[in-house]
Amino acid sequence: MDYTPSDAAQIIVTIIPLVGIVAGCFVIFSYLLLSYKQKILMIEKDIVQKSFDIEIFSLLSGLILFGIGISLTIFFYLKEGLSYSILGGLFPLSVGLSLIIFFVIMKISAFTKKNEK
Repeated sequence: MDYTPSDAAQIIVTIIPLVGIVAGCFVIFSYLLLSYKQKILMIEKDIVQKSFDIEIFSLLSGLILFGIGISLTIFFYLKEGLSYSILGGLFPLSVGLSLIIFFVIMKISAFTKKNEK
């Protein structure tokens, strides 16, 4: 038996990615516009913004991605065993682990530089 989806289902499947792309572009544009206005106001009021701390960001995002990755890996392993779906958990796991390693390397290099002085 051949099952062909209805025309309405095909239209919905076509429209959903387009709406997602438009919504994503709107969010990015809004962020850029508000960031620009914030920077202009900070310049006008002579406010100095605190610099971005890459070490804390790498630790936080690394821990979050590692936690998500390990839970997805365990879930997919228990659900389907060793299959390609386990990659959905291994990718965030490996990125999170690499960010945590980056944080550790940055802390070690900062510690050795501090001791050399």
